Amino acid sequence: MIGKGINRRLKAGCAAIALIAACMPLTWLDMPQASAQAMMMRSPTVNIAPRTPTINPTITPRVDPTIAARPNNVTNFTPTAIPTTTSISRVNPNSTMPYARFSPNLHPSCDAAYRDGDGECQGNPGKTTSSDGGSSGGKSKGKGKGKGPNSPLNATISLRVPNELLAEIDGALSEEQVRAMAQRHGLTLVESQNLPLIGATIGLFRIADGRPLDAARRSFASDGSVRDVYFNWIYRLQQTKPLSEGDPAQYAVAKLKLPQAHKLAHGMNVTIAVIDSGIDVSHPELANTISDTFDALGSKEGPHVHGTGIAGAIAAHGRLMGSAPEARIIAIRAFSNTSGGAESSSYIIIKSLNYAVLHGAQIINMSFAGPKDMLIERGIAATAARDVVLVAAAGNAGPKSPPLFPAANPNVIAVSGTDAQDRLFTASNRGVHIALAAPGTDIFLPAPDQKYQMTSGTSFSAAYVSGIAALLLERNPTLKPNEVRAILTTTARDLGVPGKDDQFGYGQADAFAATTAATNSPPVPMATAPRQPAGEAGGNDVSVSRELKAPGAAMASDKSATGEPNKPAAQ
Repeated sequence: MIGKGINRRLKAGCAAIALIAACMPLTWLDMPQASAQAMMMRSPTVNIAPRTPTINPTITPRVDPTIAARPNNVTNFTPTAIPTTTSISRVNPNSTMPYARFSPNLHPSCDAAYRDGDGECQGNPGKTTSSDGGSSGGKSKGKGKGKGPNSPLNATISLRVPNELLAEIDGALSEEQVRAMAQRHGLTLVESQNLPLIGATIGLFRIADGRPLDAARRSFASDGSVRDVYFNWIYRLQQTKPLSEGDPAQYAVAKLKLPQAHKLAHGMNVTIAVIDSGIDVSHPELANTISDTFDALGSKEGPHVHGTGIAGAIAAHGRLMGSAPEARIIAIRAFSNTSGGAESSSYIIIKSLNYAVLHGAQIINMSFAGPKDMLIERGIAATAARDVVLVAAAGNAGPKSPPLFPAANPNVIAVSGTDAQDRLFTASNRGVHIALAAPGTDIFLPAPDQKYQMTSGTSFSAAYVSGIAALLLERNPTLKPNEVRAILTTTARDLGVPGKDDQFGYGQADAFAATTAATNSPPVPMATAPRQPAGEAGGNDVSVSRELKAPGAAMASDKSATGEPNKPAAQ
């Protein structure tokens, strides 16, 4: 009897368990989510499941749709959305953000515009200086091992002149009134000038009481006679390697197809303003080339290697060959020599642009780079509106640099550098704003005191393109700047990845193809070099018509490379 009772109890228990198991799925489907989690928590084997909603697939449909969509945004997030040093070159060149605002970690030693070809900083020793002129106290990370004040670890330079401001002031004020106004705000007037290019009077003021730039700027901007206040930004020439006399072979001549192009044009009667350091106007390579000179610095410095080299890349016509040997040059000294390299400022550059436009420049070469400055941007816009072709060096700050100015301005033709193997110059800037490339590595050019130099930098790449633009304007004087740009880019020889890219733009400039593409224009009267306005001194008004000398040994390698005669065709 006892055994039968036990069996009955076992059978009843099994039936109850079976009934519960059969009803469980129906109960689960009708149970609220919170209850299900509480029920699952009784089993230690699934105790973690409620904390990971994706474990149980039946929970997902019960999640609010607005919440369920959130993980999608996360899964679509990729590391490329984070600003990195490899994507900086793609920064929109039209951005109004001052590049000084970029993370200092990108350029721990100094700002991008002031690095040489090996990545070392060039400038005065001292603490790392932030973009607003304040000391950041950061340590430089140069290649040098020294720890002294002159080691690369401590070499820095500020992007702004630390104690100067520029201001657009009421042009009706007398000089005495301007000085009194400046004194009320703790400033000293250094110089002021009316600039017809931008229709404004710009004054250069120095802070007399040691206040920070921002404080002095806010105070001065509050004056009713002041229309705007700007920082006086620093710009540097884009030349990198030490200068020395070297191999006279000009590989750039063959790369650019200059001998063929010179059968069509030489840049005759086209005026190019070179805003640079001092040019040796007496150099044999530049004989009868300099039509006008202007010293925006008011200095007494002699010729400089950079400016002389730039003029030679454009118009050399003796032992060497420039891209436009019959062009005439307005030599504008805007950069003074310093221990860290030739430097200039916003005020000097805006004065130089003004002079170039007022004295008939058709092309302006700007082989320098620096930060974006709204005053310079204003001057460039006004210059472009007068149908002047603007060409600038991309910069020598390397692949990690943001776009530098004025090259990144959309009105400017930005030129990167290449070497003899058509590879990108290692220090050349990259970016979506790059339009063209041209030789810029180991370029053989004239130097002061009738010497020659071997040098590198995007400065000289830009100069070659300025000369090629002159060939187009001789061929067709009616071309507008956008038409010159279009011809140069559409005839360029593609380098790198197919199509336009961030390193070479549309490719390496082809002088022959571009000059050929310029529409043949009807003969025009031969113009004479413009003379200086009465009362101005320092000019070098000469005839630009001359007999081209046959290039010497420097051209020997180009003859075999191009299959063309060494001597440019006479006009």
